[in-house]
Amino acid sequence: MDIGGTASRWVVVDAAGKMIDRGLCDGASGLIYDARSLARFRGAMEAVRDALPGPVSFAEFGITGAGFSHHPQIEAQVTEILGLPPERFSYASDTSLAWQAVFSGRRGHLVSAGTGSVGMSYDQNHEQVVVGGRGILVDDAGSGVWIALQALNLLFRKIDEGEGPKGAEILASAVFAALGGNTHDAMRNYVYGGDRGQIGRLAVAVAEAAREGDAIAQDLLRRAGRELARLGKTMLKRCGPAPVAFVGGVLALDPVIRAEILSELEGCEVEFPRVDAAFQAAQIAREKDKVAHDTH
Repeated sequence: MDIGGTASRWVVVDAAGKMIDRGLCDGASGLIYDARSLARFRGAMEAVRDALPGPVSFAEFGITGAGFSHHPQIEAQVTEILGLPPERFSYASDTSLAWQAVFSGRRGHLVSAGTGSVGMSYDQNHEQVVVGGRGILVDDAGSGVWIALQALNLLFRKIDEGEGPKGAEILASAVFAALGGNTHDAMRNYVYGGDRGQIGRLAVAVAEAAREGDAIAQDLLRRAGRELARLGKTMLKRCGPAPVAFVGGVLALDPVIRAEILSELEGCEVEFPRVDAAFQAAQIAREKDKVAHDTH
């Protein structure tokens, strides 16, 4: 299962590695700090439990906001809802899962840009290096949430100046339609009453405005591309030359984002692979299940 802030995907394979079933459910996060985030995580687990074609022998999870250290709350929920004891499942960050899906067996640097953004690689000593990815309140530059919050900040500052969204009318129309209005209450209900996945979906409205010719929206998307390229540059500096792969939903918002990345990383080996992280997780689970059976 690949658990992201906007959506979660799951795949079931048999002992030979053949896919049996797959599905999509709501997003969640390993950042379980309150009742709402816990409910979202439980909701994703329950949706998978109800959709599975039968009992599973082993499960592997890639979880946004988790997987870098032991997380008892996550483990308790998986055991309770899916009925798997701790020795029958494992988990890592969703970025680590995506890295394995892209670079298994070779060196490389990964930039993941979805609801949040993060870069991950391995240095010359085979130690994991993570850059960015500190959450929407600190960084996650270039991500869907970052694009959305940058747009909101820009629009409301224009409104505060008393001339309405002058010069950004197309962007304002798209964003405020998605937001449900341009009032303080509409903004608070959407941003503070929702979750990071909901905020990130506003980036789609920014992309729509860019396609309709809004210069400010287009500039925001170019800035997002530069921020994502910065993560790649940082890993190249710290970990040495290797291909840099960019994955995630932000890349599909508008071609200008990819173009900006390629421009910023001119002369470097850049990839935009299609990644099936949930299928990769199922294959990892199959291998770990085999090892567990062989051990016993």
